[in-house]
Amino acid sequence: MSHRVTLLVALTIIALTATALLTAASRRAEAADQRVERGRYLVTIGGCADCHTPGYFLGKPDMARFLGGSEVGFEVPGLGVFYGPNLTPDKETGLGSWTTAQIGAALQKGVRPDGRELSPNMPWRALAHLTEPDVLAIVAFLRSLPPVKNQVPGPFGPGETPTSFVMKIVPPENAAAK
Repeated sequence: MSHRVTLLVALTIIALTATALLTAASRRAEAADQRVERGRYLVTIGGCADCHTPGYFLGKPDMARFLGGSEVGFEVPGLGVFYGPNLTPDKETGLGSWTTAQIGAALQKGVRPDGRELSPNMPWRALAHLTEPDVLAIVAFLRSLPPVKNQVPGPFGPGETPTSFVMKIVPPENAAAK
């Protein structure tokens, strides 16, 4: 009889442990899903697709390549032309090889992993006020996207010739002459 009780106790412990592990895994998955959804929300209200989705500035956003980088750049007088890069997890042309800390530094400090400062068009000064959970949510969302292989043009320094469409800031005296 004691072997049966011992076996029953052991099976009960195994069943309870398995249930606890499954419950914990389910809660982690639910928390991860909530983080991704929070990131989707922040990316949406932040307007990230505007500068980082192909076709957006041409009036036909290519949602199959959502956040895959823009073919339309911004000319910043005296600095050059900058294109919204690929934010998908593609390792060659996107953020796939960037760490969480590197993505966070780009978002909040305007600095790439190679030390280059991001274009002044990138609103990192506003994003510097994101909370750590919000930065982690944005990173989780970006990593949840399907990778898009799309190397954007540039950047191009002053005097260099861009290879794709450019939006320009034109001083009033030049705008009136055209």
